[in-house]
Amino acid sequence: MVIDDKLVVLMEYKLTDNDGKVIDQSDKEPLAYLHGSGQIIPGLEKELKGKKVGDALKVTVAPEEGYGEFDPSLLTKVEKEHLAAIPNLQVGMQVQGESPEGVAIFTVTEIGDKEVTLDANHPLAGQTLNFDVKVVEVRAATQEELDHGHAHGAGGAEH
Repeated sequence: MVIDDKLVVLMEYKLTDNDGKVIDQSDKEPLAYLHGSGQIIPGLEKELKGKKVGDALKVTVAPEEGYGEFDPSLLTKVEKEHLAAIPNLQVGMQVQGESPEGVAIFTVTEIGDKEVTLDANHPLAGQTLNFDVKVVEVRAATQEELDHGHAHGAGGAEH
């Protein structure tokens, strides 16, 4: 069976940046996703289509097919006092806040004496992503997975 829309794919992967630093990887169990449902970034999903169990591939995904280009307009400064309720506020920490589109996750990128800079870009925005992938399972999705719009893992059972 080859990977196509509405099929569940289980894959082992390692994601690195252009310097070879590991960003993420499957550890104990493969990542399961429903192909064609937008659960993984478009550039990786496109390269996996037509592959089968046992296929191993290296995929380089440009920002526009990954998490998008870095958008400086998504940086905002807020008065430090607005974040006073957060203990041990540190650069790199993620906080939840309001944006024009509703609730958003922001990464703290700078802490000044009076202001804090928050970034609403995805942490991997603007980065070229390098995947080493091995397809370990391709199967038909259960009706429940199709109804829910996502894979439930090996065998289709929700954990």
